[in-house]
Amino acid sequence: MPKKLQRNVKVARPQAAATSAAADGQKKPLFGLGRVGAAALTQFTTQLATLLEAGIPVVRSLYILEGQMKPGALKRIIAGVAEDVEGGTPLSEALEKYPKVFDRLYTNMIRAGEAGGIQETILERLADFMEKSEQIKAKVKGALAYPIAVVVIAGLVIAGVMIFVVPEFKNIFQQLLGKKDLPPLTQSLIAISYFIVEKWWVWFLVVPALVFLHILMVQRIPGYHLWRDRTRLKFPLFGLLIRKTLVARFSRTFGTLIESGVPHLEALQIIKASVRNVVMENAVDGIVASIREGEGIAQPMGQSGIFDDIIVNMVDVGEQTGELDRMLVRIADRYDIEVDRTVDIVFKMLEPIIIVILAVFVGYVVFALLQPMMSLMQNLKG
Repeated sequence: MPKKLQRNVKVARPQAAATSAAADGQKKPLFGLGRVGAAALTQFTTQLATLLEAGIPVVRSLYILEGQMKPGALKRIIAGVAEDVEGGTPLSEALEKYPKVFDRLYTNMIRAGEAGGIQETILERLADFMEKSEQIKAKVKGALAYPIAVVVIAGLVIAGVMIFVVPEFKNIFQQLLGKKDLPPLTQSLIAISYFIVEKWWVWFLVVPALVFLHILMVQRIPGYHLWRDRTRLKFPLFGLLIRKTLVARFSRTFGTLIESGVPHLEALQIIKASVRNVVMENAVDGIVASIREGEGIAQPMGQSGIFDDIIVNMVDVGEQTGELDRMLVRIADRYDIEVDRTVDIVFKMLEPIIIVILAVFVGYVVFALLQPMMSLMQNLKG
């Protein structure tokens, strides 16, 4: 919908929506509204694109969506946005008032749609982008469910053994053999059990202290932040998954932004603000510097060390043919498939690793408890 038309649209607020707004306190500020889930935001974007494509004005579309939402943070925010747009504020500016919900990527794409008069098309692209991002997150969360459940249950069993079983065996062994006669392996198991049972409060000091130290080093020592992110990319199994996820998100975000009419430099700044990996941030800085010098983006991408040669060559071809946006979207589609495959491989390999670790621990406990019992049997025979 053209920007001028949006400003002139004055739609009477539906009665149901007005009643809901009055009852739910729609004009509350963002602080204290609560968190808006990505799934809810994706659904809102898809529905808004559908309504605009059907020819319904922006203001009325917003009130329709607000009226059918359940009471909550997003409902109050959309009511505020609808009132601002009805008062003549462009949609992008109205959304910018809620940066914790609508990030720079979202608002800049809306602004590009307003400038080009293709707002419904931009919203469709944005909804597609968000849906694909949600699919990747759902895939990873689903794959994590089983290993996490196994680790939690195993941890509870191990804690039960250490807290209730080992101390009982400790008393028996010390009465029959004496502490000095216990094998080293058994003494180590008893020491671990003693630390867990008697020194449990240490965990409440050490763990928060380590977390605080980590956060402090990330904030105060830039080199540590870079080292941490580089190390993540080198992790066995997970490093490959992190790298492919970063590349897929970069490609889809960059391609979607420039396809929507956002300038390259502005698009890269948006990407940098949304990336949580210093290695990728440095790669984006290199691409920005290259563009400002009048050069292409393929060369700095190759020098960053995070993009494969195939991607670099595809981007180079996209630049030469003037279809960089489409090429980036193709790369993102390809890497989304790669991410799915990598998730399957990583977590299929993770399951036997967890089983092996648990088997080693069980063997350690059993052998540590059997050694003094065997010694006791030998003493009785002697």
